[in-house]
Order: sequence, then structure tokens, then C-alpha cells
Amino acid sequence: MKILLIFFTFYLISDAVRCFSVTGYSGGSLLVDSGKLWFTDSAKNMYKLREWRRIKNDGRLLIFHNNKGNLLIFIRELNQQDAGRYRIGVSGMRPEYLNLIVLEDLCCGMSKIIVNRGDNVMISCKYSEKHKNHPKIMFKKEKASIELIYTTETWENKKELSFSNDSEENLFSVRITAVTPDDGGVYLCGVWINRHSYSYSIINTVNLHIVDKYKSATFRVSGYSGGRLMIKCEHPQYKTKPKYICKESAGCSERKNPGVQDEWMENEDVSLYDDTRAGILMVFFRELKAADAGTYRCGVKVSDYTESFTQLQLSVKHDLYCKVSKGEMVNIGETANFSCEYSQNHINDVKIILKEGKDSIEMIYSRWKKKERFSISDDKQKNVFHVRITAVTPDDGGVYLCGVWINRHSYNYSIINTVHLHINMPPVVRHEGESAEIICPYDSIYKSNTKSLCKGKCSTRDRNPLSETVREEKETKTDRLTLKDNVTASVFTGTITGLTAEDAGKYWCAVTLETDLNYLYTHLMVIMNEELNLTKYEGDDVSIQCKHHDEDQKSFCKAHEASMCVKDGVSLETIRDDRFSFSDEASTGVFTVNITDLREEDSGIYWCGAHVITSVNLNVKTDFTLMNMICASSALMLIGGFSLIMCKLKKPRFLLCYIK
Repeated sequence: MKILLIFFTFYLISDAVRCFSVTGYSGGSLLVDSGKLWFTDSAKNMYKLREWRRIKNDGRLLIFHNNKGNLLIFIRELNQQDAGRYRIGVSGMRPEYLNLIVLEDLCCGMSKIIVNRGDNVMISCKYSEKHKNHPKIMFKKEKASIELIYTTETWENKKELSFSNDSEENLFSVRITAVTPDDGGVYLCGVWINRHSYSYSIINTVNLHIVDKYKSATFRVSGYSGGRLMIKCEHPQYKTKPKYICKESAGCSERKNPGVQDEWMENEDVSLYDDTRAGILMVFFRELKAADAGTYRCGVKVSDYTESFTQLQLSVKHDLYCKVSKGEMVNIGETANFSCEYSQNHINDVKIILKEGKDSIEMIYSRWKKKERFSISDDKQKNVFHVRITAVTPDDGGVYLCGVWINRHSYNYSIINTVHLHINMPPVVRHEGESAEIICPYDSIYKSNTKSLCKGKCSTRDRNPLSETVREEKETKTDRLTLKDNVTASVFTGTITGLTAEDAGKYWCAVTLETDLNYLYTHLMVIMNEELNLTKYEGDDVSIQCKHHDEDQKSFCKAHEASMCVKDGVSLETIRDDRFSFSDEASTGVFTVNITDLREEDSGIYWCGAHVITSVNLNVKTDFTLMNMICASSALMLIGGFSLIMCKLKKPRFLLCYIK
């Protein structure tokens, strides 16, 4: 260990200017009493002469005052570049000059002690053999001062401290009993080399950390493998202090903290929210794993050397219900319904709904909070609760987390199901040559934001040439496209005239935000004027050829209206009938739908294509007569006379009729 030696030699010059030399060691620390009063309102400075520049403060130089009001200079981690002559000044007083000599030698020790609040702690400091007879001292570095808390000279010692010295081991110790959060901090313990010059040699630097367990009990938290879990940690007395969570099995070496307050932030596999209004840290595990089980500290950093925490015991169980993630689609203005299953052991727990936003996780529904238009019905016989949202708006889209409140006292939520609710606008269906209006609603808070109508992809970097931008009440026009933003109604509208097959497709109503887009989409479906009318009979086969413009989107849908094909129509993907088959000739822009063994119920209107649609009217008739009947009478047999009648039915079906 390197020992710091500091020697002060004073030279009095004209009774006004004091010069003194100080010797320290590279890698060590140095504490200098300038002999000047602090004077809170006076400017302080320290210059290195010749260079005549203010010392660059890289964190190693600190200026404090002691409890007597004297200005102290503390330099840690000395190096050879620090050597030289310095001018120390306090505004309104004569300067002093310090000559700093830095030597090379083994040096120094720095240690860290962690102790629980209320426990006793022993701070020990080694010293060199040649300092056996020097007075021993201990300081505590405060925010704006360095305070002498113990010295073997016995004056001004704190009563709660006790001293012991082991001269054989060259070790002295100071014992603090029943530590409090105020005891945390940086302690400087060393020897007092020159009593008359008030020079100190700092031997050890000890960082004392106080941890305060907020509640004596350990809260037990349960989650499910593959599911999601939210934990609320309460620290109401430290609302604005930064908060964290760490796993004790790892020595709390990896602390997860939001880094910012009042905003959701992701930290590896968890999301964190430091709520300064309520003094709560919200911890959201996005996908629990068996390895997440263990003991955690959910804590708050009271100061650099004091922490308070709540201890949590997390157990991770297995349950199939927790891995359910599904998607639901609903049009604006309609009612959305989705369900959330839960295991039998949660049948009596409170059911909750949360919504996961970009920068928040909002409580939507619980026993204590009920948002308008949202309702829950719990079917305890089937272990499922149903969620209903009426008059859906664009803002209702997003990720919903539905689960149960497992532990009321620790504010622990176990998220069981994840539901992605997609909000669409009803499809716009028009015939070739007509005009189409695409109406885009938006939240009134976006009235001054840039609006765009995009076809296909819609991003800030990649837009289709058809997209245009409109602001406020201004109207933008191209040859066939008109865009208008009505900020009063919070709606912007795109009108396309003279529709062609090329206009059909998926359109995005986008509002440009600072970094991304907020958007809804709709389908523009163009029905071609040319129709296909087919009449067939039961038992026949039929092949229907459909043209397509987008090889990635093909459908053959049976519905009364083309708009139903987007959501409710019966398409090849939903038909489970071996009589229907599909073949594609991509090079020709044609795909073929084959239906065998036609039946009367196959009659109806089919829509051939995806966005560019051809109407197919299929009429399947039932025939009760014999077609192409051929009756051949060969002869009437006189003996046992009879007639042989051969009847040829439609297709290669034959009926042999024997008449006696």
C-alpha cells in the first residue's frame, strides 16, 4: 500500500504572502489546509504558475471547507503532471502560493463497505511503521466540506464513535454504532504528520454505503413462464429519487434502471417506469423465463452512498394459458370483442386490462378504474373473461394485456394473455371509372401535424408517388387526386377520380410524428365493368379464370358485396371443401379456380381478385329430366316378351331399364 506523506514548510514574506511546499506521492491523495477562510460568497480560484491557467478540473480536484470555516484543497490520484507552483486565491484576500512536489512510491488504498441500516460498522486503516507515533485522524467528505470526525488528540470527537489501535498490525479502527443513512459517504483516514502546519497524509479512502430495507417482510411474487409480469415497487418517501431493480444472486452487480423519469424505457428484457408523482417503480417483464426466478431488490438511490429497497421473491411457474397471444381486427365505429383465459387458481382474483403504448403502460379497466366504452364479463365456469369495447376509435388500437391481480399488497400483476387489436377503416368499393373518397379520421391533437395518403408502403423514407401532403385547410390536387384536411372535423380526405385497375390497393392514412408515423389503413377495391356470367348444372365442373395485378394478393370470394370480402367473405383460405382447387400461372397474370361436382348451393356472386375485382355470377341449375335420352328398342320377344330400353343420362351415366 502506498503511504501519502505531506510536508508543509512555511515562508512568511512581508507578513502578507505565505508560501509553502507540499510533498505527495504519485497515485496518492493530498489534503491541504490553505489557512484561508471559506467566505461562501467569495470567488475561489487556483492557478498553476508559468502556464498561468486555471487548473482543469477533471474531478480529481475538490475545494471544500472544514467545520472551522477554513478552505481546504483535496487532490486525489496525484500524478507527475500535477507537480509545480500554484497560486491560491480567495476574492478580497491576498493570495498564497503552493509548491507541489510529486514523488514516486508505492501507495494508497481504497475500499468499499456495505452495511445495513441499524448495524454497527468498523472502518479500519493501515499505516506505515514510521507513523506509529503520529496522531491518527479520520475525516468525512461532505457535499461542500471535509469534516474532522475523529482524532487521537481527543478533541471534538463524536460520542457515537470509538477508537482502537493495533500497533503490531499497524492498523487503527473507528467503530460506528447503529448506522443511519446520514452515515453513508466517503471517509478519509490517515495520520497527522505535522501538527503545526496542519498537513494531513491520507492513507485510506473508505466508501461507506448504507442499505435500508424499506419493509422487513419479503414479498412473494408469482409469474408464469412465457407470460408477462408487472411489479410495482413503492417508495413514497423518495418520489423524485432514481429507482432500480437488481437480482441479489448476482450481487446486485447488474442494476436495471430507467435512466430517465416519468417515461417508459426498455432495459434488456424488461421495461421500467420511474413514477415521480407516486414514488413508484414499475417493472414489466415482457417474457418471463425460468432463469428470472430468484430474489430481487427493488430499490431507490437516496444518495450516492445510501439506498432503500424492498425485497421480492419471484417464482416462475408453468401454465399454457400464459403463452396465448392473438390478434383481433375491427373497423372504426364498430364493437370489438376479445377474450382472456386464466387458470383455475386465479378464479377469484381481480381481473384487469392494461394497454401497452409506446412510452406507457396504462391501466384501462379494473375493480377500481373503469374507462368509458370498456366492459368486462367474467365466466368463472369456463375460466375466461370477455372484454368489450364499443364505438371503437383509431386510438383504441394497440397491444392489450389482460390478466389478474395476484397480490394486492405488493401491487403485483400477472399478465396472462396478450391481444393485438388492429383498427381498420371500412373498405372503399367502387366501379371502374367512378370516383372514390378515402376518409381519414385523426385525433384532434394532430391537427397541426403533416398528413399523408400513401399507397402500399408508408414511411418517412419510402413513399409511393401517389402520396401527397396536406396541412390545415389547404387543398392539394394532382390530375386525378384531391386531398383536403378539415381540422375542424379532424378528418382529411383523398378523392380519386376516373378509377382504373392501377388505383386499387391498400392505402394508409398517416400522421407524421417527430420520429415515426401514426396511421390507419383501408382497402380501395375497384370492380371492373366486365362481368362473367356462368350457367351450369349440378354435377358439372367449372374453371374460372381471374386476372390479377398483384401476384402476392389473390382471392376468390363468395359474398353479396365485394366489401365483405375484406373481412366476412368466404374465400379459398376459409373454404374447407375438396371440391375447390387453385392454380396459378404467374407469368400470364392469371390464376384459375376449379370447382368440381357443382351443387345448387354453389350458386351466387363470386368476386375474383384482391383489390382489382371481377364479378362472377354463377348459376347452378337442377335438371330432373333425362338429357340426351336415347331409347333403343331392339325387338319384342314373343317368348317372355320384354323391352330393353337404354337411357343415356347426362355425362357418361347410363340407366338400363328392363320392361317385362
